[in-house]
Amino acid sequence: MHSPLSRRLAEIVGGAHVLTGAECAPYVVEGRTPECAVFPGSREDIAAVLGVAADSGSPVMPWGGGTRMALGTPPAHPGLVLGLRRLGRLLEHEPGDLTATVEAGMTLGTFQAELSRRGQWLSLDPPQAARATLGGILASNASGPRRHLYGTARDLLIGITMVLADGAIVRGGGKVVKNVAGYDLPKLAVGSFGTLGVIVEATVKLRPRPDCDRLVVARFSTLAEAGQAARAVMASDLIPSALDVVDGEGLRALDGESAPGGAALLVGVDGIAEQVEWQCGEVGRLLKDCGLAGVRVLDGTERDEAWRAVGEMPQRAFTEATAGMKWGVLPTQVAELIARAGAVASQRGLRAAFVAHAGVGIVSAVLGAAGADAERVASTLGEWRALVNGAGGHARVEWAPLAVKERIAVWDTPGPDSRIMRQLKAELDPRGILNPGRFVGGI
Repeated sequence: MHSPLSRRLAEIVGGAHVLTGAECAPYVVEGRTPECAVFPGSREDIAAVLGVAADSGSPVMPWGGGTRMALGTPPAHPGLVLGLRRLGRLLEHEPGDLTATVEAGMTLGTFQAELSRRGQWLSLDPPQAARATLGGILASNASGPRRHLYGTARDLLIGITMVLADGAIVRGGGKVVKNVAGYDLPKLAVGSFGTLGVIVEATVKLRPRPDCDRLVVARFSTLAEAGQAARAVMASDLIPSALDVVDGEGLRALDGESAPGGAALLVGVDGIAEQVEWQCGEVGRLLKDCGLAGVRVLDGTERDEAWRAVGEMPQRAFTEATAGMKWGVLPTQVAELIARAGAVASQRGLRAAFVAHAGVGIVSAVLGAAGADAERVASTLGEWRALVNGAGGHARVEWAPLAVKERIAVWDTPGPDSRIMRQLKAELDPRGILNPGRFVGGI
């Protein structure tokens, strides 16, 4: 059955690109089925769709690959899904300038494959690259282990084109690395979770593909030793591209094995072959004084699979992973907070696994709690948040069942900057139709 809203949308994009009823099953969020899902074929179509949504008062959920839709406060009203899958073209690639402009619906995997043919790459490695779109990565500021050396999406974005809630098409930044043409709209858009506008195009800076890429997996008997090893690498002359600490339970995701109290340090190294080989050898020698129990150097498919396993840790660490939380803490606090959080989970009869980008203090924490009631899971997450906040860090629930989200806030309590965020939201989306209520502070 087609509603007046879906009929109006079909007039813009064509009936084949509007889904209703059971067809919307793949786009259910937190148990809420959207009224319809619409897939525009151009930014002008998106502008027209947003105009219809504004007129009808329908909330709009921008949708790329769907990999980050579990993040955020559950939507109060399903509204309509605005899918970007038809906007997936590489618009411009300037190999000599190391820049490219791409539509937001292109997946990172496809983008990297296109660049690879010309010996270049975008130095981003968030999980699920085969499904994650450039627009979704930017909107959520998703990243992976290589943020240690190369930074996040915010660091690699040069220019951006967005469609605002009123249908206006705006561009910020440009096609060159240095722009001084006004406020930095690209950095404002990154991490905004689709609440300020719909990202439709992005210009990013690229890098030549490294000649050589290795992963050093160093095993330790204790988490404290792995933390000490991470600090030793950071204090050395080595220049790793990634520096991750994985606890004993997290090792199940890496190689299917774990030992009580065991841990590993993952050191990524890329660049010129001679330099990479030297650094791999230096890692082994440096870590002997940190209680090194074993070391392996991975290359090719073994390396890729190891990094994939780390990114998919929630699915691999436990048969039934129950909830995930992400922390931002000081790098020096990583090992201690993981140990304390693991003890909290154990005291409540739950299992936990942890992977940390140790050099930048980003920790992914997962609860394996098959059969545990929602109250016990939520209270454990709450204790984790108290630990992290008490150390001066921040924590957010990455994913959890709806029953858990009803018992604990997804986001930390907003700070004084929330006033500015609300003012920006009101200016760019005065009717509040873009992902309403799902972001920090109910924005």
